[in-house]
Amino acid sequence: MTIQESIDVIKRGCDELLLETELNHKLVLDRPLRIKAGFDPTAPDLHLGHTVLLNKMRQLQELGHHALFLIGDFTGMIGDPTGKNTTRPPLSREQVLENAESYREQVFKVLDPDKTEIVFNSTWMDKFSAADLIKLAATHTVARMLERDDFGKRYKNSQAIAIHEFIYPLIQGYDSVALKADLELGGSDQKFNLLMGRELQKHYGQPPQCVLTMPLLLGLDGVNKMSKSLGNYIGINESPQEMFGKLMSVSDKLMWRYLELLSFESMSTIAKWRAEVEQERNPRDIKVLLAQEIVTRFHSRAAAEKALAEFEARFKQGVLPEDMPEVTVSASTGIIGITQLLKQAGLVESTSEALRMITQGAVKLDGERVIDKALQLQTGAVVVAQVGKRKFARVTVK
Repeated sequence: MTIQESIDVIKRGCDELLLETELNHKLVLDRPLRIKAGFDPTAPDLHLGHTVLLNKMRQLQELGHHALFLIGDFTGMIGDPTGKNTTRPPLSREQVLENAESYREQVFKVLDPDKTEIVFNSTWMDKFSAADLIKLAATHTVARMLERDDFGKRYKNSQAIAIHEFIYPLIQGYDSVALKADLELGGSDQKFNLLMGRELQKHYGQPPQCVLTMPLLLGLDGVNKMSKSLGNYIGINESPQEMFGKLMSVSDKLMWRYLELLSFESMSTIAKWRAEVEQERNPRDIKVLLAQEIVTRFHSRAAAEKALAEFEARFKQGVLPEDMPEVTVSASTGIIGITQLLKQAGLVESTSEALRMITQGAVKLDGERVIDKALQLQTGAVVVAQVGKRKFARVTVK
């Protein structure tokens, strides 16, 4: 592959490749580049939004480069202030380490383990003395930090900015020094932090890294970036059926963005599919191909075929899923309200969500739509509860 062909692969789906000329010079060296991407383990599971970066790292591995999957177990205790309008509460070391171990287990569902080095930034940051941290902080001014959009807005609005939040981009930048990174990947909202790595590498006498930013993947709502806290995510550890159903719920418009950022199909193939849809092909057919590809990647081809068959049966013929969970809920007074039943069964996160889903007509018991928000069931009742199109449970009231 020529250098220009490599650049074309690297740029596919990216938001911005900063310093492309410098990257060309690095590629001419004819050695594997050290590719860094950092993830703070602030939640236990990775979702498809994370895999936008991971997919790009996998492509770079296939080009022969060395992937540095950085788990920010030290920075995770600070909390990334990017995009936040309030100070983010830090996690305990125990929470961070538990989440970090989960990341380590999940990352190889995308990356090639033989070409991946997993590193933790506590390896070098735990050795930092107070004097070292002061020297690092002295490399930048408060004015420079306030150039960052979220800090600048908070300062103008008289919203609090804790001192440790200024430390975060400095440590993320120092990670690039410690790893001698040639290229760092990050979300488009991370541009300030990524460029900090370049500045600190120059300060420490290293060749500065190039920077590749990737778009933030919108969640299932098509409005906000994919986030577990917003409930609009697709987890890479979810069941084949759940993953398939969620992908099929993506809007026809958003589907093309998912294909560009998540699919390993060539851009020419995706362009061909788009042309076919414009000529009356049902976009649902393309969505099925995407869902099967993603489920196959994280589970197996057989699991993808089974998920498709169950999806078709459930939504075309009204067949209940084979692997419906069996749950028991507690009715301490002999009766239980519908909202508590749904919450205890794990079909909703809260009673307010249960009320909202009932209002939307998305709740059924034994196939009958629930209208009465005050509905109660007695001890001994056994019902099939359904919320939305994908959540089912056979519930026993005790």
